[in-house]
Amino acid sequence: MPGAHSTYYDRRLRQGPALIRARRPYLFKNSVTGLGLMVVVGGIYYYTLKAVGQDDFDDVKVPEAPRRPTATK
Repeated sequence: MPGAHSTYYDRRLRQGPALIRARRPYLFKNSVTGLGLMVVVGGIYYYTLKAVGQDDFDDVKVPEAPRRPTATK
């Protein structure tokens, strides 16, 4: 076939056996790396929420509501 090109996917864009074989050695390492990244990001997110949640903001001055001008006649 002159116009055909080699691909790892079939006509329905599903993975072919060659792609599955090529990805198999990296599946475990990539899964462990992804899980490790999720744990680190989750830990940072949890720590941040706990640190911010402990602040009571008593030292922040809240301005009074602005007064409305009185109408003079």
